[in-house]
Amino acid sequence: MKIVFAGTPEFAASALAALLNTEHEIVAVYTQPDRKAGRGQKLTASAVKQLALQHDLPVYQPLHFKSSTEEGLAAQQELAALNADVMVVAAYGLILPQVVLDTPKYGCLNIHGSLLPRWRGAAPIQRAIATGDTETGITIMKMAAGLDTGDMLYKTLCPITAADTSATLHDKLAQQGAEAIVEVLASEQKLQDYLARREVQDEALTVYAHKLTKAEAQINWSQTAAEIDRNIRAFNPWPVAFIPLDDTQNLRVWGSALSDESAQGKAAGTILKLDKQGVHVACGDQQAVCLNSLQWPGAKPLNPVQIIQTQKLQTGQVLA
Repeated sequence: MKIVFAGTPEFAASALAALLNTEHEIVAVYTQPDRKAGRGQKLTASAVKQLALQHDLPVYQPLHFKSSTEEGLAAQQELAALNADVMVVAAYGLILPQVVLDTPKYGCLNIHGSLLPRWRGAAPIQRAIATGDTETGITIMKMAAGLDTGDMLYKTLCPITAADTSATLHDKLAQQGAEAIVEVLASEQKLQDYLARREVQDEALTVYAHKLTKAEAQINWSQTAAEIDRNIRAFNPWPVAFIPLDDTQNLRVWGSALSDESAQGKAAGTILKLDKQGVHVACGDQQAVCLNSLQWPGAKPLNPVQIIQTQKLQTGQVLA
């Protein structure tokens, strides 16, 4: 089949790489315009664009597809001219109007990082961890005009472990998403079968995965140890959980686990102990969390032994 691929970050690049290993013809790749990134703020191509260029695929980077503007209409016409059988969309980041969704023969298929209709929206991986879900997965859906509202064709399951961060879960789901889209597109007949059997989402089960904000990442010691631990893991690699040191500087917390230390009668935020496991801190439910990777401003993340060596934290100290 003739496939148009639309995506931007690493999550999408995994799927494109898998499709490149099939018999399908990737006729074009759509990705977000190059953005400034890193300390030098140099214009950087997306992970998807870099992969597409390595394989000499034509890359399109429209700003939008809005029918109300000339550039949007031009982008629509350009897409129509490709005469694609299907468009695969993964973390593309642009809103696709109905006219675009209707352009390919079989419409647009989206690779979404949750078990829809749970966790529609921008941050499904992070919200699943933060909420304490024990499993998530991938949903392949036929896109409709609403936010992640399309009919579902295929699902995979992925357990969420007590050690998973958004970074590790992202990588597992990127792999599952790649395998899932290859399965759904195994042949034109198979795609037709999946489309014929597709399932409408139950609106009553909808939960939205709202975008993360930096403010949310400040640790609130009055929460339970389980909640704090989940947030720390959910906010790695972005925006990274933190403890304020003063008005301008923060101590970043990259990793944690639940602690067996007793926090009976201790104020939330009190350091109970420093050992080879990490920094054990009392939480709001008289349980403790163990912080095992900390980063002071201008320094690299430190492991528990290095944290003790800094002598910057003491037992009995109360963290903000």
